[in-house]
Amino acid sequence: MQLHRLRLVNFRQHADTELEFGPGITGIFGPNGSGKTTLLEAIAWAIYGAQAVRGDKDSIRRLGAKGRTGVEVELEFRVGTHEYQVKRGLSTAALLQDGQLVANSLKAVTEKLERTLGMTHQEFFNTYFTGQKELAVMAALGKTERAAFLSRVLGYERLRDAQERVREVRNAVAAEVRGLESGLPDAAALAAARKSAEEGLARAQAAAQGADAARRVAEEGLGREEPRWNAWVTRRERTLSLDGERRMAEQGVVSARQEFQRLDRELADALAAREQLRRLDAELAPVARLKQEVAELERLQRAAAARQADEAQLAEVGRAARALERRLAELRDVAGELERADAAARQLAERLQAAERAAEAERTAWVQDRQYAETKRTELLKLYEEVKEQRDQIVELGPEGTCPTCKRPLGAEYAAVLALLDSQLEVITGDGKYFRQRLEQLAERPAKLVEAEAARDGVLEESRRASARAGELRAQVEEGERARAQLTVARGRAALLERQLAARAAGYDAARHDAVRAELAKLEPIALEAAALEERARRAESLVRDAERAEQQLSVGERRVRELTDAVRAEGFSDQGYRQAKDRYDRAVGALREAELAVVEARGALTRAEDDVREAKRREGERAERERHIVELKARQRLHNELDRAFSDLRAELNAQMRPEIAELASGFLADLTDGRYDELELTEDYTVTILEGGVPKPVISGGEEDIANLVLRLAISQMIAERAGQPLSLLVLDEIFGSLDEARRQHVVGLLRRLADRFPQVILITHIEQVREGLDRVIRVDFDPARGTSVVRDDTATLGAADAGVAA
Repeated sequence: MQLHRLRLVNFRQHADTELEFGPGITGIFGPNGSGKTTLLEAIAWAIYGAQAVRGDKDSIRRLGAKGRTGVEVELEFRVGTHEYQVKRGLSTAALLQDGQLVANSLKAVTEKLERTLGMTHQEFFNTYFTGQKELAVMAALGKTERAAFLSRVLGYERLRDAQERVREVRNAVAAEVRGLESGLPDAAALAAARKSAEEGLARAQAAAQGADAARRVAEEGLGREEPRWNAWVTRRERTLSLDGERRMAEQGVVSARQEFQRLDRELADALAAREQLRRLDAELAPVARLKQEVAELERLQRAAAARQADEAQLAEVGRAARALERRLAELRDVAGELERADAAARQLAERLQAAERAAEAERTAWVQDRQYAETKRTELLKLYEEVKEQRDQIVELGPEGTCPTCKRPLGAEYAAVLALLDSQLEVITGDGKYFRQRLEQLAERPAKLVEAEAARDGVLEESRRASARAGELRAQVEEGERARAQLTVARGRAALLERQLAARAAGYDAARHDAVRAELAKLEPIALEAAALEERARRAESLVRDAERAEQQLSVGERRVRELTDAVRAEGFSDQGYRQAKDRYDRAVGALREAELAVVEARGALTRAEDDVREAKRREGERAERERHIVELKARQRLHNELDRAFSDLRAELNAQMRPEIAELASGFLADLTDGRYDELELTEDYTVTILEGGVPKPVISGGEEDIANLVLRLAISQMIAERAGQPLSLLVLDEIFGSLDEARRQHVVGLLRRLADRFPQVILITHIEQVREGLDRVIRVDFDPARGTSVVRDDTATLGAADAGVAA
């Protein structure tokens, strides 16, 4: 793996930082708390996400950034022959491989990079990164803890996990075998049950055959009786049908005789009425003439009433027309006034729109100012709490405590950091007071807004009055149009009424009308009697015809009754013969049903016997299948026993090989670092580091030699982890490893790293020790700008050698 470029936007102390990496040794210099280690944290966050950083999302965002400001880290690097570019934010992520998008979500990017590197987050940091505190990690552990530490960082713990899984499966298989064996039924009992089921099946088959034979005999008996029974049923149905028709025919004869007698009586009454009507003809002679005269007088009466109604309507129409003419005269000048009122209303509407725009502009400016002040004050309050909490934590921890931001003691920079935080709190407090006063000023509406709204309300009132006046005038114009239309209709109605009056008949005599009606009233009883007699006499001829038809129907009905009586006798049906045939048929049907029930019962018993045989065979097959499954499980159990032993042997072998391999790699690094003075390093059985000089253990070593021993041991462990992961150890990051070394040892370590360039093509040193600059290939400077509250990064490679040149001058 080789890094190319890194960019941080609003990440921790960095507002917008970009730096490029190259081959060789790159030094990142700066004081404590300047943001050097944050660069490494950003690299880890870009690759592994939230698991690689301290704190939550809010703590990642730069302290001075706005609440919704974006946070992003962009990292470009190479692995093998592929180039990668990853961009990660708080809620989004994207990964490009050779310029092609291969993942576009937080989880997908992390999983893809873990597969690409072949390392988890922990393995990545144990391989590529070495910090000052990690150099002596082995020395601070006990014997058991050292072995466990090496086993864990080299990935051997995964063998233990795999072995535990094998044991879990083995135990589960053993429990399953015990359960299956305890649940196996007795083989002899299964064989006896099968034999008993087969004997029952034979008995059921014989019973079924006997039942089938009995059913065939019953079917033959029913076959003989059924045609005879059907013949009796048919004869009975025909007899009942004929008898029913005979009774209906007899009822028809009775009805026909009654009808004939009724018609004969009505005919005699009609002939008597005709004779009485002939005697009343002389008395009724004047009635026709009087009715005709009454009809004419009633027509003239209706014409006189209609004339009176027309005259009343004509007078009313005349009054309405004169009223409409007076109203039209009053509305003659309304149209002109309406045009002037509409023009005035339009002008006021334009003035109202202008006034509303002015008032809305003033209100918008006021609301925006107030919202801006509220937002800024809220942000300042939150920022004040965060900075105050950070300052309180630093004060509580003291100069030697671990800084919550940079994760290392502040030391001499303690006072400067407190002063910086105090200045930030003072600036935040001043800004907060300003925006609080601003909010108090903006609590009431400004004068310009009040004046603009008052002007708008005045124009609005004038516009309403103008609109109301225009509405009144428009209603009057519409009223004039309706009045003209109504006047035209009234004049047409008057002309029509005048023509109707001219056409009405005249000459009605009310006295004559009353006299004629009196004469008719005297003759009314005789006329009513004559009308009733006329109606009765008029029916005489139809009654003669009806009586003749009734007499014919009576004769036909009597003849039909005689025919049906003879047909019933001819059928020869008797109830006794019918009952005897029904008894014989019912006995045959009952015998067949009993035989069919016997067949059903026999077949049910046969089915149950067959099921018993199948169940016995199934249980025997199930037992055989369980026995085969038990054999397979036992073979699987033996396999997992072998795997358990193999894992134990493998772990023992790996643990036995681990110390010599680490010692061999560390010895090579030690020889390079000490120019061959020490060429061998040994790890004892309790993983204690011992330096050999000329093959003899050196019991006492200096503090610098101890640091060197720990460094080469850490490098050896890192290379082994990388080899286990299948990745070449091309990148090495050393964070603050020079803190306990003197000047000579620092230069010696830098020289060692340069001599190891073939093993570590890219080395990144993070330190605040300026004396190691001249041995590096590139120099990057990181400082914290208190005024801006951000880290500032610059490339100082061009200054290499300038210090030596100044001393020589």
